[in-house]
Amino acid sequence: MIIRTVEKKLEVLATQYPVITITGPRQSGKTTLARHCFSDYHYASLEDPEVREYAHRDPRGFLGQSATIVIDEVQKVPELASYIQGIVDSEDNPGQFVLTGSHQFELTQTVSQSLAGRTAMIKLLPFSMAELDEDSTVSELIYRGFYPRIIDKRLEPREALSFYVNTYVERDVREIKEIKNLRDFERFLKLCAANIGQMLNKNRFANDIGVDNKTIDSWLSVLEASYVIKLLSPHHNNFRKRVVKSPKLYFYDVGLAAHLLSIKNPDHVDTHPLKGALFENLVIMEKLKQKLNRVEPPDLYYFRDNVGNEVDLLEEEGHRIRTYEIKLSQTLSPSVFKGLDFYRKLNPDNHRSFLIYGGSERTVRYGHECIPFASLKEASV
Repeated sequence: MIIRTVEKKLEVLATQYPVITITGPRQSGKTTLARHCFSDYHYASLEDPEVREYAHRDPRGFLGQSATIVIDEVQKVPELASYIQGIVDSEDNPGQFVLTGSHQFELTQTVSQSLAGRTAMIKLLPFSMAELDEDSTVSELIYRGFYPRIIDKRLEPREALSFYVNTYVERDVREIKEIKNLRDFERFLKLCAANIGQMLNKNRFANDIGVDNKTIDSWLSVLEASYVIKLLSPHHNNFRKRVVKSPKLYFYDVGLAAHLLSIKNPDHVDTHPLKGALFENLVIMEKLKQKLNRVEPPDLYYFRDNVGNEVDLLEEEGHRIRTYEIKLSQTLSPSVFKGLDFYRKLNPDNHRSFLIYGGSERTVRYGHECIPFASLKEASV
């Protein structure tokens, strides 16, 4: 079994909070993590119709089966949260309940209404480069992605991701929100992949598919709630009102994005016009995984002003900022650092700046730290 980085933090939190909630994309390894770290707990999956019916019919009896219990896909019986609240308020035993769920909106709403202050929240994304610690090429990583089942079972990514999308559209989407035209939704999903790393333009999406903006908003909420897309917000500091306000669109798993772009093998990645955007997606998700695996707020943003000056990624550290430019190029030409130079002059709180690039040399150029892509395996980068 590949050890997940968040395990040590999870074990500590279980000694401090009566409820641990693990959320994240479907097939990101939530169940495996929970059952591995809490192997002596009673396990109940609400995916099982009989178990789910028992939880609906007799929630007190269901929760009283064991002193400690792992409940998988807890959002399927949301009323359990109120009963759990009553139990932990009367007993206050650390690590009594471990909950998992794949739907961000429903699970967060359930937890926030009933278990606020009583639960530690962990977001588990697919494997990180640090967890895998392998020597795959950029193209291989983009094509395969990081879903644990594909890696553990050595599945063919193209086939496995096709099944993943079909299952997602047919089951998860229908559970979150009624969508009348699934074919249009599938087109929208592919259009999102075609706009990876771009600022979100709802009007263009609506025009391309032939729906209204409210429908696009609804579909975006579905993709966010099920951990398919991540909308990266622009940095909120107001530099003389010059910054753009639209988020940029990324996928939680770059392999899924590559599949939706009809990329059929790693060689196809090498010649694809969106290879640079896919590389940017990969790096930004690695930074997000590092933050979430440390159970830190995911304070990641991008910067762009109204004349096109841009920095790919900003990371807040208190009142200071780390800036990152992400380039697949192996050449360290002065033009690569244009955005970093601009932001450094604009914001005096910017204290460290980095280029994450496709080369192999770790060095400093023009006052910026240049980090080879492979160094992302080091969780501290």
